[in-house]
Amino acid sequence: MVLTDRQREDLHAGIYEYLLSRGEAFAQAAEAFAAADPAANKKTNNVGKTPLLEKKWTAIPRLQKKVLELERIVAQNAKIHAHRTGGENGSSSVQRRMLPRLPCSHTLQGHAASVTCVQVHPVFTVVVSGSEDGTIKVWDHESGDYMKTLKGHTNSVNSLSFTPAGNYLASSSNDLSIKIWDFSTYACVRTLRGHDHTISSVVFIPANNIIPSGDNVTIDVAAAKTKHLLSASRDHTVKLWDMETGFCDHTFTDHTDWVRTLAIRKHDGGIWASSGNDQVIHVYESSTKNKVCELRGHEHVVETLSFVVEEAFPKAAINQSTDAKHKETVRDYLASGGRDRTVRLWSISTASCIAVFTAHENWVKGVVIHPSGNYVVSGGDDRTIRVFDIKAQRCLRTLENAHTHF
Repeated sequence: MVLTDRQREDLHAGIYEYLLSRGEAFAQAAEAFAAADPAANKKTNNVGKTPLLEKKWTAIPRLQKKVLELERIVAQNAKIHAHRTGGENGSSSVQRRMLPRLPCSHTLQGHAASVTCVQVHPVFTVVVSGSEDGTIKVWDHESGDYMKTLKGHTNSVNSLSFTPAGNYLASSSNDLSIKIWDFSTYACVRTLRGHDHTISSVVFIPANNIIPSGDNVTIDVAAAKTKHLLSASRDHTVKLWDMETGFCDHTFTDHTDWVRTLAIRKHDGGIWASSGNDQVIHVYESSTKNKVCELRGHEHVVETLSFVVEEAFPKAAINQSTDAKHKETVRDYLASGGRDRTVRLWSISTASCIAVFTAHENWVKGVVIHPSGNYVVSGGDDRTIRVFDIKAQRCLRTLENAHTHF
């Protein structure tokens, strides 16, 4: 390493200062050093105090210790915030950080009976939960704090769904009703009735460029970015509801048994699917109400369906080449889970099953396709949460004892 003239002068001055501070034993060495570099003597002005060279020398271990302490804190924070996103879209490290891992961030307790459903708000750090106690509770999932309880149902709440803008919440219940809640006031603004048995699932159909309603409307469909709601029931039907009028626009009767679950393709609302006890997955086109295909393969009740998780009508991606092609492929995926203990991945365009994951040891009750389109995450009655790698077609991660019960 080559020193600059200034650094060399400071170093010589420090050495000379140190030799002087050592007394008579180093006096001769100090004189010889001063003779070799007279400038060192002129620059020394710290005589009688702790030499500068000693201060810098002792500072090095202190700095090393501080660096080690900061590295330890960084490693600890990385573990705590590993689930958060960041970095460039599509990078492997970012995708891995978005996958679930132990320990859980918060345990939210407050219901008087079993929790039957949860839904995350599309905008705010809020999650809602429905229970067999007939209530809906609102929580802040960042802090883990309880916020509000919504009361109105007289029986178990089975399903929850937010509008794409997050300003309305729909809930379905064993009391044969669907309630629409204004999420700014937490008031029930509409109750939908028409099913003859338990309503198992509800989901809003995203819509864009809706003509705003007039003044004094109960539900502002333009602001909500949706005009229709789907509901599935034990009466073997799926109903399509008009959110402005509150009337049922259409009833789908293709199922022959209890319809337990619904899923909607979020980015455009163009495709939705339903399934249940008859083990058949029916896929429909939203605009025409026509059936696109039937998917068969499950050997027991289908409990859950999911398209890829993404926002409604997302902005165009910056990468328009390979990323756009991957997105189109992923949006064709549909995941399903059932009582046959399997998670299945389907292609809508070919109406075929492209992967079967058999790691669960009990009923599969929940499934989602990761936003990257590379993983399927599932939860089951074996009390595990499992992450499946779609490309490798294997179980990538297992979170054992994620819950103490089913």
